[in-house]
Amino acid sequence: MGGGGSVMVWGMFSWHDLGPLIRVEQCLTSTTYLSIVADQVHPIMLMAYPSGDGFFQQDNAPCHSARIVQEWFQEHEGDFTLLRWPPQSPGLNPIEHLWDEVKRAIRQLVPQPSNLTELDSAIHQAWCQIPCITFQHLVESMPRRIATVLKAKSGPKKY
Repeated sequence: MGGGGSVMVWGMFSWHDLGPLIRVEQCLTSTTYLSIVADQVHPIMLMAYPSGDGFFQQDNAPCHSARIVQEWFQEHEGDFTLLRWPPQSPGLNPIEHLWDEVKRAIRQLVPQPSNLTELDSAIHQAWCQIPCITFQHLVESMPRRIATVLKAKSGPKKY
């Protein structure tokens, strides 16, 4: 869009599939994030990992680390495992690579989206077109990426 606005979405993925994209109006507060986790993430995790052996990863964004969110995860700790996130490791979050894929796809559109409705539609279309191999490689790269962060503990990371 030629300088005219933005759309915020929240998304999730696993090795098996892309999860839903949820449009977030205004900013992502802890209350909004908690409703996404409770209403979207939790049912998906229960369905995908009925024996409670799934892992959920989130970074240390303020809405993720809010007390009400952390309490909810503690109440549901038997349903899946919440991975602890190392401090000051923003480049470790694998979904950032998927957002880059979405942005790249939208930049290549001709014509570009001309309003927020078209932009929202383009974001969802680009999300749905991410190849399985892309998010599978991201999931498979996580043990190596985490080991790199733990080994280096500071400074720029080479994944």
